[in-house]
Order: sequence, then structure tokens, then C-alpha cells
Amino acid sequence: MADVTVRGAGVFGLSVAWECARRGAAVRVIDTRGVGAGSSGGVVGALAPHVPENWNPKKAFQLESLLAAEAFWAGVQAAGGVDPGYARTGRVQPVVPGGEALARAREAGAEELWQGRAEWRVVTGAPEFAPVSETNLWVHDTLTARLHPARACAALAAAVQAAGGEVLTGDAEHHGPVVWATGADGLADLSAALGRSVGVPVKGQAALLHFSAPRAAQLFADGLHIVPHADGTVAIGSTSERAFEGLETDAQLDALIDKAATLVPVLHGAPVVKRWAGLRPRARSRAPMLGPWPGRAGHYIANGGFKIGFGMAPRVAEVMADLVLEGHDTIPEGFRVDDSL
Repeated sequence: MADVTVRGAGVFGLSVAWECARRGAAVRVIDTRGVGAGSSGGVVGALAPHVPENWNPKKAFQLESLLAAEAFWAGVQAAGGVDPGYARTGRVQPVVPGGEALARAREAGAEELWQGRAEWRVVTGAPEFAPVSETNLWVHDTLTARLHPARACAALAAAVQAAGGEVLTGDAEHHGPVVWATGADGLADLSAALGRSVGVPVKGQAALLHFSAPRAAQLFADGLHIVPHADGTVAIGSTSERAFEGLETDAQLDALIDKAATLVPVLHGAPVVKRWAGLRPRARSRAPMLGPWPGRAGHYIANGGFKIGFGMAPRVAEVMADLVLEGHDTIPEGFRVDDSL
């Protein structure tokens, strides 16, 4: 099997590297800043599905990836011995006033589209750890999962190394085909090389609170993800800032923390144990950018997983390994690099 070099040690780069190594390739991962140093080293870790309506290849691809995630992350942990913090704990969302009909239509959509592999249900009576609902109705889905992003990256790096691969910080030579999974910096590099913008960085801010609810479902309310982790913390996030001046956290994060306590009163007064900010890669198409680098033979792109990178990673790894190792193109419609040009 040919050697493969992966540039970038975020979730896309490491997942592709692991899948290639698992298939027998000699893999070298290179990142100038180290494992999970970019947006993949955050704190939220919400692996949540798109709503089950207006079905398209992107949603179908994500569904298959989310369904594959449990086995994928179990394999990663077994190979490298590092726990990524994965659990399919589900998600609870409040039904807003006037939203019951839409929620029930989506319930029917999930029954048809998810084909019994997961559920999306309108329920009454929420657990203690749940968002306030003016309607006393909530949506509960059983497809959503969570993991700890930084630990998941560490788990992938350990799995790659256990399979005989290298994970290097700094710079090193390429061997064989090269997969560029370099996040926000990579979007800028690709835009410069092609002479047109293929995407932009979007700043996100998030926080970890000290609050133990390790088996609780994660919550989504008023645009805010609230994700309990197994280590006695709850993640709050995140902002989406197209205009920003630096990577420090600021009052916008304070507002998110206050909002979380309003939406979920049991979080009021929970101490903040970590504040995080980073740049996430948003492709023009809003979908992942996968496939050959235009005009650069032997080079490939795996980028643009804005907000959905961890959820998409198992299937992204599979289709990129198919392409790089076997020349077999299974990238779905809308995910190709050309779709963002």
C-alpha cells in the first residue's frame, strides 16, 4: 500500500489518517501546531443531525456517518487505548409556541427517513436537565451523540500511532499522496492558489461549566448547544462570528453562559472551568470540501466541516480513503471541492 501524508491533525485529518492506516497504508500526519490545535480542539462536541425533512445527499451522508459513529469511535479507542468521550445520549429541544405542527411533521419525517434506526419524538414531561419550554412539549431524538473534541483528537492520534503511523508536530517531508486537512488556514491557502474565495474562517467561542450530568441528553435551545460530558462538565456553545479582531474570549461568551442559565435553570451558578475560542472553516457551500486539489496531481482536500466535522468524520474518512488509496470516488453530490468554487 502506498504511503500517505496527511497535513492537519484536526478531526478530518486524523480520521482520514486512521482509516488509511486501518486499511494498511503507511501514514504520516503533520501539523505545524500539534494535535487538535485548531477548531477541533474545542469543548462542545455535539454530534447532532439535520432535521428530518427536505432530504438531500448531505443529510443522507450525515445520517450514515452518525449511525456509524459508535463503531468508529469504539474502534479508535480499542486501537489506541484513549477514550474519546463518545456516547449516543440523544438530544432534547423545546417546542416553541406555534411550532408543534412542524415538530410533529418532522417526527413523521424521521420515521420515514431514519427507517427505525433512530427516533425523533414529540414528548411531554422533560427530565430535570432540560430546557424550559413554554409549550410543555419537547423534541427528543435518539440519534444525537456527544464526544470530547480534544480527547477525540488525542484518541485518533493514538490509534494512528498504534497502527504504525507517525503523528508529527512541525514540518516534515511528504510521502506519497497528500491530503490537506488544514482547516481555516487551508481555506485561505486554497483560495490563494485558485485565485478565488472558497470559504472563510468563522470565530466560535464556547465554555465548560462544572456541572455533573454524565448520562443526560444534550440540549439545543434558541440556537445554543448544551452538552454534558462524562467528566462532570457541561459544554456551552457557541458563537458564530464572521467579523472578529482576535481569538480571545469576550463578553459574547459571557452572554452565552448567562443565556444557558436562563434556558436551563439548574445551570445557574455553575462555575466556569474553561473558556475557549477558535476559528472554524466554513466553505462557501457550507458542506465539507472533499476531493482532488484542482490542478495539483496527487494532492487532495478534506476541509470545511463547519459545525458538523465530528459528526461527519466517520464517513469523510471512508470516502477519502476510498479515493486516495483505491482511486474509487464515492464523494456525494455537493461535497466536492468544485462545489465551493
